[in-house]
Amino acid sequence: MSPDPAAPHVPVLLREVIAALAISEGEVHVDGTFGAGGYTRAMLAEGANVIAFDRDPDAIRDALPFADVSGGRLTLVPERFSRMRQALSDRGVEAVDGVTLDIGVSSMQLDRPERGFSFQADGPLDMRMGQEGPTAADFLNMADEAEIADVLYHYGEEPKSRRVARAIVAARPIERTGQLADIVRKAVGYKPGAKKDAATRTFQAIRIHLNEELQELEGGLAAAEQVLKPGGRLAVVTFHSLEDRLVKRFLKERSGDVPSGSRHLPQARASRPEPSFEAVAKPVRAGEDEVRANPRSRSATLRVARRTHASPWSTARKGATS
Repeated sequence: MSPDPAAPHVPVLLREVIAALAISEGEVHVDGTFGAGGYTRAMLAEGANVIAFDRDPDAIRDALPFADVSGGRLTLVPERFSRMRQALSDRGVEAVDGVTLDIGVSSMQLDRPERGFSFQADGPLDMRMGQEGPTAADFLNMADEAEIADVLYHYGEEPKSRRVARAIVAARPIERTGQLADIVRKAVGYKPGAKKDAATRTFQAIRIHLNEELQELEGGLAAAEQVLKPGGRLAVVTFHSLEDRLVKRFLKERSGDVPSGSRHLPQARASRPEPSFEAVAKPVRAGEDEVRANPRSRSATLRVARRTHASPWSTARKGATS
């Protein structure tokens, strides 16, 4: 059953994101991760026209009734946000006033057992955001032990990645989320009642790998740099350290917040393009009230930056070498 457009899920740090965007009526904003549409609804309420991206066909399908009653102010794009530059150009839009990205899996995906993102309820081991390509079960049943271990270590920061990978290979074939969760718990010696379920890191790692989430985030940040007008705002909400470090590094680099050249490398700073972003505020995290109402917000971090008049770095570097 589709969610009611009039009663959407409230996204994390909604008030802070909308305040950071400083929307003026008539502006054009991109919601790169539509999900259940919480950010989009708030943007529309502030007077913006919204172009909303989502790679998940379910999200686009569920949003169609809402788009139909938006008076033409909401455009739905069934596409990855890393491809926003071309998708916007195809629709006659060359620049926008704001880009918002809420990284990771959406609550509506987690809440549907048939999507296979969560072990809270048993379901098929799927985890595909775009509902195409290999499933999580395909990966776990076909990859070799070393590859599985590497994925768990790099994307889940699982300290017992080799042990878990060995247990997964020994238990194949694996088809259900509950089955995988039990395998991981036994492999790491999980004790019921522990603060964090031992399967969490493994599920996160497989999901990130399968959906190429970090590569998608890198592409989305670069695309936002290309489509934002001078003075346009970028707001990014992340939920774990891998994502946040990537966003932090991108914004530090693009804002020129890097060490100056030394006597050994005197041209280090001079050789970089002009800063394409400037910091707007310090990182924002959810307050106690929001964390109590929505435990998922506990790990959320919002980073915001404003686009400068400088050319996008990819364009500047290409011009410098051509």
